[in-house]
Amino acid sequence: MAKKTGFVRSSRSKRKQLRKKIEVRKKEFRYRGFTLEELQSLPLEEFLELLPSRMRRTLKRGLTREQDKLLRDIEKADKDEVIRTHLRNMIILPSFVGHKIAVHNGKEFQQITIDPYMIGHYLGEFALTRKRVIHSGPGVGATRSSKYMPLK
Repeated sequence: MAKKTGFVRSSRSKRKQLRKKIEVRKKEFRYRGFTLEELQSLPLEEFLELLPSRMRRTLKRGLTREQDKLLRDIEKADKDEVIRTHLRNMIILPSFVGHKIAVHNGKEFQQITIDPYMIGHYLGEFALTRKRVIHSGPGVGATRSSKYMPLK
């Protein structure tokens, strides 16, 4: 049987020392190599080339009347103002970043603050339509064995 060397132990201690020395720096946001300021300065046609194909094709067909109105409302609105919409299929553009949008989920409006990491996604992805199921105790007509509820 081979004798263990102190190599493993020393490399672990070196890694621990390195972790302590490493400073945590906040990573700068980039979307396909462009910073947020560069994305916001790009014209829409050039920004479309950076999007995935499904979003690119959707926007190349043109915005609907409702989507165009939402885009104009966002450009006019202050960052603190909440904009309510039912347009779950609107693609998040760089001009939306920092705004608060209340998206309808089928029952109520869920407020979303747009972050740079949401660019290129749909608004509906951030307003979930289904709730988590929470079961209560057994109901009327339950069998004797299913009525047993352990004390917590």
